[in-house]
Amino acid sequence: MQMVFHLAVHGPDGDRLLKTLLNNRDCLMRHGTDIITPNRHRGLFEEALMSLKGGPATAEMQQIMLDAVLHSESPDRAVFSSPTFMGAPGRVVGQIGLYPQMGARAAALANLFPDHEVEFFLALRNPATLISEVLPVFTGGGYHVLMQGRHPLDLRWRDPIQALLRAVPGRRVVIWCHEDVPLIWPEIARLAGNIPPEAPLKGGMMYLGEILGPEGMARLKDALSAQDRLTVAQRRAISSEMIRDHALPAVLDQVIDLPGWTQEVVDRVTQDYRADVAEIAVLPGVEFVLA
Repeated sequence: MQMVFHLAVHGPDGDRLLKTLLNNRDCLMRHGTDIITPNRHRGLFEEALMSLKGGPATAEMQQIMLDAVLHSESPDRAVFSSPTFMGAPGRVVGQIGLYPQMGARAAALANLFPDHEVEFFLALRNPATLISEVLPVFTGGGYHVLMQGRHPLDLRWRDPIQALLRAVPGRRVVIWCHEDVPLIWPEIARLAGNIPPEAPLKGGMMYLGEILGPEGMARLKDALSAQDRLTVAQRRAISSEMIRDHALPAVLDQVIDLPGWTQEVVDRVTQDYRADVAEIAVLPGVEFVLA
C-alpha cells in the first residue's frame, strides 16, 4: 500500500489539501485511495511514535494501526494530512534554523509503516510570510522565543529539505511553493490523491476563488470555457492573467511586521528563499511541481 504523508508545514496550506481531497472522496475511493482525517489517527500515531522512538513498527503493529484508521479494507493508497506531523508551531525554528527536526520526523513517520511504500508531500514558503503567520498562533512566548536566537537570514529551506532526503532515501518526495498554489493546485491534489487526469476534480480552484472573488471567478470560468481543448499550460496562463487583472484589492499583499525585519531584511530573506527553491527543485529525489 502507498502511505502518503502531507506534512502540512505550518501556515502554507493548512487543511486545504485535506478538504480538496475529501470533496473528491467518492472518486478517490473508486480508484483505491482512502483519505484519512486527523481525528482517525490523532493520539494513535503519537502514541506509536513515542513507543517506537524512531524505530520501525512490527508487522502486527502496522496492521493494528491500519485497522484503526482505514475506511475500506484494502485500499491501494492512504493519504494522511496534518500540520502536527511537523510538531507544534514552536518547532518551526530551532537552534540550527528552520525545521531542524524535519528529517527525524519524516523518518519516524516512514517507520510507522516500514512494510509499505511511503511518500511525502510538502510546501515551501517564504520564511518572511511563514513567521508572520506562525507568530500569532504561537503560545509559547513572543517573537524572540519563537526565533530561538536565530537571525532572519538563518531561516533557509535547503538544510531541512536535504535532511529530509537523507532521512528517507528512496522515498517519493513531492515539493512545491505555496506562492504558486493558485496556479498548480489541481496538479497537487491529483498527485496526492492519485486522481486520473481525465477524472473531474472538485475544489481545484479553491485558492483562485479566494484571490478573485465571485466576479473574477466568473470571468475566469468564461475564459476557460472558451478554450476547445484546455491544456494545463493554457489554464495556468489564463489564471495568471486573471490574477494580474482582477485580484481582489490587497489580497496578494502581506505586511511583514516583525521585530527587526526591515524592508532590506525581508528582501534578503526573499532572495535567499528563491535561491533555495532553485537548488531544491533540482535535488535528486525531489519531485518539484513548478508553476
